Order: sequence, then structure tokens, then C-alpha cells
Amino acid sequence: MQSAVPLTEQTIAARLERLPNSRWHITVTVVLGVAIFFDSFDSLAIAYVLPVLIRAWHIPPANIGGLIGIANFGQALGALSFGWAAERFGRVTAARIAIALFAVMSFACAFTQNYEQLFVCRFIEGIGLGGEIPVASTYISEILRAEKRGGRFLAYQMIFPIGLLGAGIAGALVVPRFGWQSMFILGAVPAVVAIFLQRYCPESPRWLASKGRLVEADAILIEIERIVSRDGKLPLPPVPQLGTQSLGNETRWQELFQGRYLSRTIFVWVLWASSYIISYGLQGWIPTLYREVYHLSLQQSLNYAVASPAGSLLGSIFCAFLIDATGRRYWFTGAFFLVAAGLIELWAFGANTALGMLLGYGFCSMWLGSMNMSIFLYTAEIYPTRMRALGVSWASFWLRMAATVGPIIVGFTLPRYGISGVFLAFSVFAIIGCVVATYMIETRRRVLEEVSP
Repeated sequence: MQSAVPLTEQTIAARLERLPNSRWHITVTVVLGVAIFFDSFDSLAIAYVLPVLIRAWHIPPANIGGLIGIANFGQALGALSFGWAAERFGRVTAARIAIALFAVMSFACAFTQNYEQLFVCRFIEGIGLGGEIPVASTYISEILRAEKRGGRFLAYQMIFPIGLLGAGIAGALVVPRFGWQSMFILGAVPAVVAIFLQRYCPESPRWLASKGRLVEADAILIEIERIVSRDGKLPLPPVPQLGTQSLGNETRWQELFQGRYLSRTIFVWVLWASSYIISYGLQGWIPTLYREVYHLSLQQSLNYAVASPAGSLLGSIFCAFLIDATGRRYWFTGAFFLVAAGLIELWAFGANTALGMLLGYGFCSMWLGSMNMSIFLYTAEIYPTRMRALGVSWASFWLRMAATVGPIIVGFTLPRYGISGVFLAFSVFAIIGCVVATYMIETRRRVLEEVSP
């Protein structure tokens, strides 16, 4: 398809950049999308079984945050280990192992008999959960062209809030009828995806080229070009010239803290922590708060809790359509500001009633959901191919650490300062995120190799 083009890392990237959106891109998105749907489903499943388990197993309030947080701690370890594996062994290999691990352990969670067993299974499951999302996000970012990359990447990432909403709906419908175990059994579905991943998702040509494996990258890209062009029936655009040169193909973690990447790393870590400490800190508690603080019935508590993932999905849709127009910096700054305003409103008077909390936190969830989705896009854009998976995975480590600490903050603050005090505490993180977002570099409509040489 491209015999006149020499084989270099730059020409491999240029050939990917010229590919129009096609059925191949859709197939890859669907396959990985099924995995990310159940990734988000599993991450929120615990929230909808806790109102049952707290009373069935007599779990004290001090231990609730630990059961929520231990999976996030496992995800932190998974993010680091699978980020390293993705740089060394490839994006697809790392993703397959991560998907299989969290699917099998979700199934195991359904057969636990006490707090301690579920605690251990959730930790191991978390390792797989933490590894799959950043690796898959890196892969998707590497196969998309710069033009409209934001919207198309977020169309894929939108599956995550859909999974959260799916967990909410399933929790409200399934748990009261079939028991809490059914949530974890449903979470085992992605094991099937791991079997077919290698067939439908070839290794990233950008990654292969960055490792000097140009012949393999070329072979995969020729097959992709064949599919996109429908066996040559649709002519492909000419290969563009990229005004960048590779600075090397060796993955060195130290480079995250050197030169232009030092400030990028620090700022993006703060953005991850600020956003996720709020969303993960609260979302695991939401059904329990309706049940224990506002004394709603189990069914009503689960029904009310659906408002949070529904808001997250709505905000994600807005973001997917608008972020290429607004740019990353303006979107994050505005979203953090609106989250801070919503949390302060909940502290002042919104949390006085269950309905007030539903409306107020539903509003916050819109903007948190949009940032939680687009932060993967932005992080993948600010690092070069040689350390993209490492950069995304290490950044998501702070997501998991924040998600580990967040539920514990709720458990500490709630009995001392009440539900209003919880929202005031989290508003501080939103304000920090808003300030840091003003220092983001703008990446919209720029080729990855130009943003991050």
C-alpha cells in the first residue's frame, strides 16, 4: 500500500495519521469498549452490594471505607505494574492479562462468605482493573489521527460512564431480586473479551516502531490499510509530513521528571488526584448514605443512587461534543469550578434532604464524569510513544491512591461533621484542581509527535 514510503518511526506515525475513521477503528473500539464497560461496572458494583452486606455481615462503619478503598489500592499497584508491562511487552498483551484477571476475580467475589474473603478478592480484582484502563486508553490514543482525536477518543471513553450507569441500574434491579452475588457474576463477562482481543486488536504500530520493530509495525499497518481501504477500492489520502524527529525509543521512567515533562507530570498528577478523590471518594458511599443518613428503603436508596452515574454520562456526552472546540484547558478549568460550586452548595443547604443531595451531587457528577473521562485523553497526549503507557499508568496510580483515600475521608468526616462537612472537605480538592488546570498545555488538533517529541 505504501512501497514508496521509507520505514521509520515517523512514517509509521504519518501513515496512521492519514487513515480516515473506518469500520476497523469501530471494531477495535467496540472490543475494548466491552472491557471498559465492565471495568467501570465492577468498580462501582461494591457500592450497590454494601447496603446489603453492611447489615448481613454486621460491618462496622470504620470498615466500610476500607472495603471500598482496598480495590483502589490494588488498582494503584495494577496501574504501575501493567504500565511497565505495556511498555516492555506491548499494549495488547498487557491488556489481555489485566482483563482476564479482573474478570476472574469478580467471579470469585460472588462466592466469598465474609468480610475478610471479599477484602482479599477485591484487592486482587483491583490489580486487573487498575491495569486495563490506562493501557487500553494508551492504545486507542495511538491509533487515532490528530484531527478530532478528542471527540473520537471520548466517544470510546464514554463507555466508562455508561458502565457506571449500567452498574447503577443493575444494582437497583438485580440486587433486591437475585442477591448481591449477581453483581459480581455479571462483572465476569469480560473474560470472553480477553480471548478475542488479540484477533481483533493488533499490537500498536506506534509502539512497535518506537521499539525499533519497524518490519512488524509495517506488516500490521499494511493489514490495517487494507481493511480501511476495503482492499484498495477506497484510495487513502497521501502520507503527510510530520515535522518531528524521534528523541529515542528507550523507555526511561526518569524522563517523566526531566525537561519539559517534569511540569507536565506534576500538574497532571494533581489533576488526576483532585478529580478522582472527589468522585471515587463519594460514589462508593452514595447508596449507603441514602440508606443510613437519610433512612430510605433499600430499593429507594439504590434508585436514588442512579442519579450520580446518569449525571456522569450526561456530562461525558457534553464533553465528547465540545472538548475539541473549547480545548482541554478551558474545559478542565470550568468543570473544576462548577464542581467546587456544587459541593459548596451541598455544604450550605443542599444536603439537608435526600432530594437536595440527589440534585446537587447529580450536578457535580456531570462535570466530574467529563473530567474523569477526558483526563485519559489529555495524559496520553502529553507524553511521547516511548513512555506514553508509562505516563498514563503512573498518573492513574494517583487516581487509585486518591480513590483509596477518598472513601476513608468520608468515613472519618461523616460521624464528626455530618454529611455537610463531607461535601465541604471535598470542595477543597475541586478548588485546587481548578487552579492547576489553568496551567495545562493545549493539545487539541495537534499530532501526538508534535505535542510530545
